[in-house]
Amino acid sequence: MPGLILYFAPIPGLIPAQRHLLGIFVASVIGLVSQPMPMGVTVLVAMTLLALTRTLPYAKVLTGFANQTVWLIFTAFLFSRAVISTGFGMRVAYHFVRRFGHNALTLGYSIVGAELVLAPFVPSDTARGGGIIYPIARGLAQVFESEPGETASRIGSYLMLIGFHATYTASAMFLTGMAANPLIAEFAGKIAHVELTWLRWAIGASVPGALTMLFAPWLIYKLAPPEIRDTEPARVMARQELIRMGPMKRNERWLVIIMLLVMAGWVTSPWHGVPNAFVALGAVSAFLIIGVMTWDELLSEKKAFEALLWFAPILMMADALNEGGIVSLFSKALFRQMEGWPWIAALTALVAAYLYIHYGFASMTAHATALYPGFLAAALAAGAPPLIAALALAYFSNLNAGITHYGTGSAPVYFGAGYVKQGVWWKLGFFISLMNLVFWVGIGMAWWKLIGYW
Repeated sequence: MPGLILYFAPIPGLIPAQRHLLGIFVASVIGLVSQPMPMGVTVLVAMTLLALTRTLPYAKVLTGFANQTVWLIFTAFLFSRAVISTGFGMRVAYHFVRRFGHNALTLGYSIVGAELVLAPFVPSDTARGGGIIYPIARGLAQVFESEPGETASRIGSYLMLIGFHATYTASAMFLTGMAANPLIAEFAGKIAHVELTWLRWAIGASVPGALTMLFAPWLIYKLAPPEIRDTEPARVMARQELIRMGPMKRNERWLVIIMLLVMAGWVTSPWHGVPNAFVALGAVSAFLIIGVMTWDELLSEKKAFEALLWFAPILMMADALNEGGIVSLFSKALFRQMEGWPWIAALTALVAAYLYIHYGFASMTAHATALYPGFLAAALAAGAPPLIAALALAYFSNLNAGITHYGTGSAPVYFGAGYVKQGVWWKLGFFISLMNLVFWVGIGMAWWKLIGYW
């Protein structure tokens, strides 16, 4: 309905073509959030409408598929498949538990460590948190006979909360930590004219991210303390699982070598000039040639092709909105009341609003797609340094997931285990969100000043 209203109702300052584009885009975003049909269906319908109504030229409608960001996201899902299918992700997580799981608190930090190691290589919080870390956390809870219900507080609820909050925080720390982060970097380049490289993103996130990873487990330990403090049985289980898995297999070794080369290629991209997407496609090619992944496995990776089909049109529409001046027009109108504010105050208010609006979203990607361009334009209009505005909103495009049990794909996995009541989940999520505002805006601003980002 909002899309139809925007499509047909006169809007001051917009010509019919701009109004039609905005209406179809808004309807698409609402469809992505509410999901009355698969996301791919929603955006394919939108593409068809844009073409048939002559809102955009036919060639423009297909330009999203030529965008490098779309192909980087596509390869990200294939990396995730390789890490999971080879068993390397489970091996890394068990190593951390074996090495660091001396007590309940250090066991929590071992989960955090596993997330940090896997996040640059598994750019899906659902796959990483729900597919790798959650099964280990669930298995650890079972070792201590902690099940949903009366025994949940032994250690199960604690492990679920640690795993979840570590997942989205790790996503925020790396450009390749979440599937939509490259899309956000694309928006930042087009709107703020800043380049969010892999290294620049990671350095900016290093200090505030380390603080969150250090203090969030401690806060959970204090507010939702586990009854069991001695976790030696978890280390025994991890050792047994590693013995069962045996030495690293051939495909695991090749995976590590290729992914290290990918990381090196991403970090050094400002020097060699090869775009990140083509570095990643080179890795996928190596997977196929060496046999780390088969062609049938690639074709069966449904999520990669879904992402390819629905990210490309959304990116195309977002580009068209920006190029047509629609994003700038609405940002100035919506945030005019901030005129005259010091840019730090304006940016802080915008980041906080951007964070808590996520109560109405079930997807970090949908949130970023719908709101990141407008909020970034508003921050720039308030005088915020482009790189600072782009990074602050980019980080909170991930950190906003922690406030509810439905805010990202991994949340229903952890919450659905039944260990944590909704009230506890939301209360802890809110407290950690306040902590993140202090670390990522307050201390983060000082860190970015120190390293010359503004």
